[in-house]
Amino acid sequence: MKKSLIVAALAGAMALGCAATTLAGSADGMKIALVGKSAGNAFFEIAADAFVEAAEAEGATVDVVYPETATADAQIKVLDNLISQKPDAICISANDVNALQAKLEEAMEEGIAVSSFDSAPNPDSRQVFVNQAGTKAVGQALIDAVLDLTGGEGQWAILSATSQAANQNAWIAAMEEIAEGDEYAGLELVEVAYGDDEPQKSTDQTQVLLDNYPDLKVIVAPTTVGIAAAAKLLQDQGSVVKLTGLGLPSEMVEYTGADDAHSCPYFYLWDMQGLGKLSALTTIALVNGDITGALDETFTAGDLGDYTITEADDGGTEVVLGLPFEFNEENVEEMAKLY
Repeated sequence: MKKSLIVAALAGAMALGCAATTLAGSADGMKIALVGKSAGNAFFEIAADAFVEAAEAEGATVDVVYPETATADAQIKVLDNLISQKPDAICISANDVNALQAKLEEAMEEGIAVSSFDSAPNPDSRQVFVNQAGTKAVGQALIDAVLDLTGGEGQWAILSATSQAANQNAWIAAMEEIAEGDEYAGLELVEVAYGDDEPQKSTDQTQVLLDNYPDLKVIVAPTTVGIAAAAKLLQDQGSVVKLTGLGLPSEMVEYTGADDAHSCPYFYLWDMQGLGKLSALTTIALVNGDITGALDETFTAGDLGDYTITEADDGGTEVVLGLPFEFNEENVEEMAKLY
């Protein structure tokens, strides 16, 4: 996508994300639990704030809950407690694809609607997933960035979050699949490292990549925590290794530029407020029976517009917010005022 189109599309998405949202059917008295991966993740907190705002505008009450650590076991403890409280719905960003299944199935058996966003549990563990961008679209954007930043050949590495994060693994798989094409034959993926969405561990893992691969050209970090940590280390050391991935403009503004003084020429993300609002309105529609999460169902998410439930890459169903957007030296300072 050309930069001018990206900026225009993003501006439109931001406008929609800030618009008032209404649904047919009241959410008065509805209780929703929103479960994050871990506390301190700026991306999730922005989406969570938008989720709460949109749900409360419809009359719902939202309890935002964080596990003690970014692990499946910690989320299971949270779910166990929530099920006993019997909210109308649980919306979760999953730390593991399969490990939460028993608890989420228990929640659904208790009549609790289960949705997910950002990072999906397996299809048996949810009714519908709200996806920030299509998995293949994210993978395509990231691998094309690697192709561009390496000049078409050379070593590259991935700095991920946790090894079990569903969204990270899906994007990585998409990158690897696309990279099998002839156009990417000159690229060599040397390692997938895991920073567990912890700033210090992400910094440490970046240093390990630099030490182990002296010919490394590019690091892709499809995690907002990881990309910020890697950007600082690379820039502080004056490394020639370039960085791209998924990040927050407010955390990346000082590292973004096309010259040698900056570690990250450009990176991607999406409208976090829009994701939070769409997730809230989708969850409310699920509780109200406007949708069940079945393939090809349609619904109106207030002023965000009309959405169709489609098939997800894992065989379940999803609602896709939109395309990933490029942040670069031309727009990052302006967008940093928002995110």
